Amino acid sequence: MSYTLLVGNKNYSSWSMRPWVLMTQAGIPFTEQMVRFDSFAPGSSFKQALTGISPTGKVPALIDDSQHTGNGQPLAVWDTLAIAEYLAERHPDKALWPSATAARALARSACAEMHSGFGALRSHFPMNIEASLPDVGRLVLRDQAAVRADLQRLFALWQGLLAASGGPLLFGSFTVADAYFAPVVMRLKTYGVPLPADVQAYTDAVCALPGVQAWMADARQEADFLDFEEPYRLAR
Repeated sequence: MSYTLLVGNKNYSSWSMRPWVLMTQAGIPFTEQMVRFDSFAPGSSFKQALTGISPTGKVPALIDDSQHTGNGQPLAVWDTLAIAEYLAERHPDKALWPSATAARALARSACAEMHSGFGALRSHFPMNIEASLPDVGRLVLRDQAAVRADLQRLFALWQGLLAASGGPLLFGSFTVADAYFAPVVMRLKTYGVPLPADVQAYTDAVCALPGVQAWMADARQEADFLDFEEPYRLAR
């Protein structure tokens, strides 16, 4: 099988980070295709590049050249959670989900909650890996009760899973859940959010993963400042 993973700018694209880290950390080979964020308008180069691949016009998207649809085109899987499930199905040997039934259900629940929730956290703390914005973080935490509530729920979720598994990752060893929360770890780091000791240990463990390290290194080397992704900075 031959995979191509379409991703956006690594400094900003949290959704792209998830399957990239998952595949890299799990040792699933793929070819990366960068689709730069120039604009999200219908006629943008970004949208045009995704025409016929991602019906939502968003990244990430995974192309599997070994599978074909009814019209003979290579299979394209869009949406981060669908990509994770597809890869877990195609590569059972990689143990992308926990092996135990209960743990697997909890991992899926945690990923689904991240997928649909934590809106205030994502809105006020957009991913920006190469930036350091602790002053912004302090202001947001002072003024945004919804962000504080999201963080409280996030910490409780992580602490419960870590206590049950014994760590250092959410289910002991690396799973989809850790790839799913890796962009959140990036946000906590960028905005200097104070962390309980066990949460700090978890974020350190995520940052130490080779797949995460590789994504972070690429993000820092991009040097592609996009003003529409920068609510808090005028320049690098």
